[in-house]
Parts: sequence; C-alpha cells; structure tokens
Amino acid sequence: MHPRKTRQFLAWAKHLGIEDLTGLQVKYWVRLVSLAYDRVERDWLVKWGLSGPRSHILLFLYFTEQWEGVSGVSPSQLCTWRGVSKGTMSTLLRKLEEDGWIHRERDPANRRRVLVRLTDAARAFIEEHAVPYLRFLNLLVRHLAQEEAEQLVALLQKLYRGMLQEAPDLGLGLAHPFPGSEMDA
Repeated sequence: MHPRKTRQFLAWAKHLGIEDLTGLQVKYWVRLVSLAYDRVERDWLVKWGLSGPRSHILLFLYFTEQWEGVSGVSPSQLCTWRGVSKGTMSTLLRKLEEDGWIHRERDPANRRRVLVRLTDAARAFIEEHAVPYLRFLNLLVRHLAQEEAEQLVALLQKLYRGMLQEAPDLGLGLAHPFPGSEMDA
C-alpha cells in the first residue's frame, strides 16, 4: 500500500481501536497482483480468441484427462470448480463449443448426464502453446529468487488453507479450487 495511504489507514484504524492492518495490506497486494495477472493473461490469450475463464476450463479439462485419466467432466463439476452459476458456465461452454474447443455428449454410463470433452483441436492447441505460456508466466516472476518464489507459493497456500478453515465460521462459502485433489504442501 502507498506509504501515505498506509499512514491514513493506520490513523483511521487506531481511531477505531484497531492497531494492525496486516490483513488489509495482504488483501490489497494479493488483489493488485491478481489484477495484474488477469490483465497480462487476457492480453496473451486474446491472440487466440480466448478469455481467461474459457482458457481455464480448457486447461482443467486437459489436466483432468491427462493426470486423472478422466475423459469428460459434467457441467456441474465445472461450476463447482470455477465457483460460478450454471447459467454462467452454460454461456462459457456454449462459446467454447461454437469455437470448436469442446463438445458435449451424453455419458454412456448414465444417459441423463452430459459430459464436456476437449476436441482434438483443443488438445493440440494446448500441447502447442503450453510451453510458451508457462515460460511467459515464469518471466513474470523472474525478479524473485527461486527460493523467494517457492516461499511465496508456500505462504499463499498457507493463507488459502487458513481462509478455507475460517470460511464455514464466517459464512464465506469458499470451496477448494480443484475438488477431489489436495493442494501441494
């Protein structure tokens, strides 16, 4: 937080009987970094006509397929993972389907259930662009030493786990971003 604003907030908080603004500072910097990541990601993805949310769905489907051996995910599983409504997910999936990135089909094991699957074109696109994209993300953190970057990841994971623990008591409704999997320690 800017030093002048920090002093102003500290004075205001002290007036309210609050001595520590660490939580506010963490929120401010995490949000600022998140917005910066969103902006650079958007500029990177616009070349291929993708948005951040649509690219995240493609990557989720790809990694679910590659790592878990699961070919196809239900729209409701995607809603839970993204933390969005069925209407929002339906809009995202419709656009991905129109653009030829995914297809939806009935689950052969349960005809009432629909599964979302990657097309071969989406799979090839991800495999072609994953390495340059990951290199690009590494460029964004090159000003941190490797140890600092690892420490930052560990601290953010610890912060998130703490938020998940507090969420039920605070009524926050947070869910793990990848249902059924553990965060790296």
